[in-house]
Amino acid sequence: MGASSKTTLFLFDKEEILKREPISPQEELILEYINARVVKAKSLNDILDFLFEEINQIIPCDRLDIAFVEDDQKRMVLHYVKASYSPIYLLQGYATDIAGGSIQQVFQSGMPSVICDMEAHAKENPLSESARLLVQEGIRSSMATPLSVEGKPLAMLMCRSKKIAAYGPHEVRLQMAFAEQLAQSVEKAYRLDELSRAMNSYMEMLSFVSHELKSPLASLITLGKTLASGYFGKLDELPRQIVERIVKKAEYLHNMTEEYLTLANFETGEIHINPREVNFIEEIVEPSLALTHEHFEEQNITIEKDIADNIPPIICDPALIKIVLNNLLSNAAKYGNKGGTAKLKVQMSNDRLRVSVWNEGPGFPEHEKVRLFKRFSKIQTPELLERKGHGVGLYVSWNIIHMHGGRIWAASKHGKWAEFSFELPPKMDQCILH
Repeated sequence: MGASSKTTLFLFDKEEILKREPISPQEELILEYINARVVKAKSLNDILDFLFEEINQIIPCDRLDIAFVEDDQKRMVLHYVKASYSPIYLLQGYATDIAGGSIQQVFQSGMPSVICDMEAHAKENPLSESARLLVQEGIRSSMATPLSVEGKPLAMLMCRSKKIAAYGPHEVRLQMAFAEQLAQSVEKAYRLDELSRAMNSYMEMLSFVSHELKSPLASLITLGKTLASGYFGKLDELPRQIVERIVKKAEYLHNMTEEYLTLANFETGEIHINPREVNFIEEIVEPSLALTHEHFEEQNITIEKDIADNIPPIICDPALIKIVLNNLLSNAAKYGNKGGTAKLKVQMSNDRLRVSVWNEGPGFPEHEKVRLFKRFSKIQTPELLERKGHGVGLYVSWNIIHMHGGRIWAASKHGKWAEFSFELPPKMDQCILH
């Protein structure tokens, strides 16, 4: 057994485990039964419900999770959670990036990893939100088993226990005995579920767009603005207001189509990053503020700027990063309180550029955070559902920031404020070129 760079996370040597940890005849019978039932299961939930019920005969398990590798192996998303207790804080839908973390180590080793003391692990890894939430639940140890099919990472199966040091070499050996068969069955069930979800999402998008877009929007906006300006003759106040309302609705639809087109380009691999050295303030911040200024004025929102003087040239694709900043600023205006305040902060933090957009407003509760940065996903609170949005902009922004080798995240105090932030590395070799 070998420790990782953090002393609370242990990776195991396969040959040593197979040599030292024999399986008893009784355990062999249980494993054969598990493998046989897993093969016959018809859905992912059937597989994992059965496994949760049976695995406690040989491996301690107060909570069973499975997280799948998604978005071109960039992150893992928790798809299944089953526990013998409540409340649960680490919820289905929780996502974490793979690159650079312990998840990547585990997949590379192909062997289960064990956390013997979750409280100590959370203290060693203060940025690990999942560890913090598991500690809140009372979880004290965890065993994560990588599931791969034909050498390609598929998912991570995680057994959790409320006992410290619940998992050792023997439990690892038992987990390995059914991991391969489990991976094959899970993959088939997951791909079917995934295909069904994708088909539903795209059909909804196509239906929505075909229903909404019935006229050439760009021409409608131009003609409406020309008419409202009095070019064809001065309008009385009421007709002018009606024309302006028509223009606003057309602009909303036009912006929506742009976001869907950008999303479609990402989905088909047609978006490419073209990084160069950029004066971030002059080429990105100032144009974005100018473009979104009208949105803040309409809501009577005061935007405060805190922009550091020491921002060096940044390597990025300015057109793509402007999409991100425009989206965050537009959201601050859209979801901010009328007559309230928004703040834009740009600074250097540990040699990385950090940009934050904060606004007074309804924000979002902690349990809704898992919906952010996902395709077609919207916060399900009454105060936000009544505001127009379609769950595309943040997903596009997440993709763009990831392409640059950066990260993006959100924080909120429900009913008070929300803040969205992203970081960019300053060097070319930290960008992911597509």
